[in-house]
Amino acid sequence: MREFGVDEEALTTMLTTVMPHLDERQRRILAGATARLVGKGGIVAVSEATKMSRSTVQKAVGEVDAGVEVTDRVRAPGAGRPKVTAAQPGLSEALDALVEPETRGDPMCPLRWTTKSTRNLADELRAQGFSISHVTVGELLHGMGYSLQALVKENEGTLHPDRDAQFRHLNAQVEAHLGAGQPVISVDTKKKEVVGNLRNGGSEWQPAKCPVRVDVHDFPDPLVGKAVPYGVYDLAANEGFVVVGNDGDTAEFAVASISRWWDEVGSLAYPDATQLLITADAGGSNGYRTRLWKVELAKLATRAGIEITVCHFPPGTSKWNRIEHRLFSAISMNWRGRPLTSHEVIVDLISNTTNRAGLKVRARLDRGTYPRGIKVSDKELTAVPLTQHEFQGDWNYTIAPGPEPKAPSM
Repeated sequence: MREFGVDEEALTTMLTTVMPHLDERQRRILAGATARLVGKGGIVAVSEATKMSRSTVQKAVGEVDAGVEVTDRVRAPGAGRPKVTAAQPGLSEALDALVEPETRGDPMCPLRWTTKSTRNLADELRAQGFSISHVTVGELLHGMGYSLQALVKENEGTLHPDRDAQFRHLNAQVEAHLGAGQPVISVDTKKKEVVGNLRNGGSEWQPAKCPVRVDVHDFPDPLVGKAVPYGVYDLAANEGFVVVGNDGDTAEFAVASISRWWDEVGSLAYPDATQLLITADAGGSNGYRTRLWKVELAKLATRAGIEITVCHFPPGTSKWNRIEHRLFSAISMNWRGRPLTSHEVIVDLISNTTNRAGLKVRARLDRGTYPRGIKVSDKELTAVPLTQHEFQGDWNYTIAPGPEPKAPSM
């Protein structure tokens, strides 16, 4: 610009400093006025300094030469590209009809069985005679209040009439036991994990372009078996205890894991305990219908010399169990992006799990065998010293220490 008698650096500094604070019309006026002030070569100079096209600066000079009227308008009436919805009446309605939730159940909807990506939506709209790109479809959807939504696990099926009352009863039991200094644990089996050099969801910091290489196929090795983590979460201590088995997720394995927690942790942390409260899901290896669960708990109550009270969550509400979001979620976060190459590796990863709330976790490996199909007769079940609570006795019961129950028959 020096050949035009203008300090190039000063002009660039002035324009780049001022223009970000102006609207579109004000930037045009400043560009046009500056180009006219520079004189010969001003359009080129301003274009280089502002990165505006020469044609835009030239039009701006024309506006300045014609006289600039003081107004609040940014553009002249009718200026700018017309909205695509104004140019094509019915476009918004046609797009809304394709993505409106009610159409998901309509087999006549063109995209009922197709992924509703912006490209597929644009293809369908063009088939209806509209001219539109997938980018514009995305902009229109946002303007219409749509956004990408994932499926949310929320429906719990038919709600039991005593669902809320059971939660109140369970919470009252928890508060009473904690208030009396008695141990309260939440128990459950975490999702079984396939063991091997296999892909595990999530990501972890690694040197750039040096990912951990794992097997292409996630086929389990029948000689290794899956990992079956059964967890015990101590509500008062914020501590977890996980037993990793490699056999079946049975009631015998569940109680064996609880018994191991009691021997290694519970009896030492609560030496004066006379009661133990267990909160558990309604189904699975610790379900309220499982006879073997109650027989094995009776053995533990007799051996430990304590009353064991069990309160089950109502059917379909397992995600409310505290072990899910206090312990299992932390474990999943800790081993994300890491291959679970062996049962020992799984135990180590679980043992090193913690969170900002100060969670502590111990893990043990159990290579014992827990056969399925063990039957408990009516007589064997009747021998269990079990007292049902007045409210929902199937879900809430207390097992007292008593004579050693007979081993159930195979």
